[in-house]
Order: sequence, then structure tokens, then C-alpha cells
Amino acid sequence: MTPPTSDAASYGDRWASVYDDVHGHVDPGPAVERLKPMAQGGRVLELGIGTGRIALPLAAQGLEVHGIDASTEMVEQLRQKPGGAGIEVTMGDFADVGVDGSFNLVFVAFNTFFALLTQDDQVRCFRNVAEHLVDGGVFVIEAFVPDPTRWERGQRVGASRVDDRGAMLELSTHDAARQITSSQQVFFDEDGVHLLPVQVRYAWPAELDLMAQLAGLRLVSRSADWRGGAFNSNSTHHVSVYAHP
Repeated sequence: MTPPTSDAASYGDRWASVYDDVHGHVDPGPAVERLKPMAQGGRVLELGIGTGRIALPLAAQGLEVHGIDASTEMVEQLRQKPGGAGIEVTMGDFADVGVDGSFNLVFVAFNTFFALLTQDDQVRCFRNVAEHLVDGGVFVIEAFVPDPTRWERGQRVGASRVDDRGAMLELSTHDAARQITSSQQVFFDEDGVHLLPVQVRYAWPAELDLMAQLAGLRLVSRSADWRGGAFNSNSTHHVSVYAHP
């Protein structure tokens, strides 16, 4: 999943060669199982399709899946996988939703929505998604619940992965006023050291709900994960489903 900012292409290109190594442990199965019935057999669009972690198994279920991404290198990784050549991908800023036609399901997973670095862009994305949804169609967002306590004095250093294939350190800063975190994921493996930048503009679930209302969408469900776990004040992630109209 690749961010749609002005630097999204370079971001995705830097991540592309190691993205699946870093995130390959994340099982797409629960997401595919949850998303498939939401599509109601119709067209599906993933914003920030990246290397196709969710899109490919979803397409393998017989759905017509489309994607938007900014990085040619990420999409090349998608193309090299079985079934990757059959997915239509539009290159560009996913906030524009610059595709033709309407969709039963539009989704953005794995915190990728937060790669839109201004509230204006996030609101614009909601509005453009709404314009591409059929009546009764849904927009699904998977994202983390912000936790400002993760940072001390506006910064954080920690190990996010250590295993027999490599290790990853996270070095990040937090701008609370703009709700932006800037990170370098430093990945060590047998090929050397990889500097992987990440910048996000987070939003609380209630803020996303307001964006949806401004776009003419309504929240129909929110769970703590793809498996449908109950969302509560202790939840660290959410899967939110917005319907049109």
C-alpha cells in the first residue's frame, strides 16, 4: 500500500524491494473474508494497492479488482505475482480517485489512508470515493487508533522487529499540533541497511466519521479488527465501514 503524497512515488520505490519481507507476515485472509461479501459480486477498488497483499487474494475469489498507486516499483512487484497482470492499476494520487466507473466496494487498508498528509486531502478523498460508489456501496478503512502516549517529548525509538531474517528499528517524531508523525524504519538484513521513510497524518475515528458525513456517507459498522472483534476504548485498531448513501 503506497501513500499518495507528492513524494509517494519515491517513498514506494524505496519500500518496494523489502515491503513484502517486512510486512509479509500480515495475513490477508481475514481482510479478504470480510471484504468479499461487501462487494456483493461487483467491482472493487483498493486505494494504495501496493504489492497486492489484499488485492490479489481478493481477485482470486472471482471479483473484479482495480487499484490506484503512485509507485511504479510497488506495482511492478504486484505484476510479478500470480494474477498480478490481471489487475487494472491507475497510477497517481489516490485522493483523486482518478478512475472511471462506479464500485460496490472501495477500501484502503493497513493505515494507508493516513498517508494523506492534510485534513483537506483526507476530506477530498472521502468526497471522491463517495462519487464512485454505487447506491448501497461501501467505503472501508482499516487504521490504527491514535495513541499520543507512544511518544515521549515528541520522539520515539524502538525495535519493531527482530528475527532470524533481520531487524527493524523505528525512529520517529510526533507533531501533535498537525497530527503528523515522521519516521525512519531502519531495516537490517543480509543485504545491508535500508532506510525506509514513513510519514502519516493520523485522525481519530470520530474525525473520520465527520469526514464521511461531509461526503454524504454514513458509518454502518466499526470493529476492532478484520475478524469483527468488538470495538471499545481499549482498541488499538479499527475497521470502519461507511455506506452510500
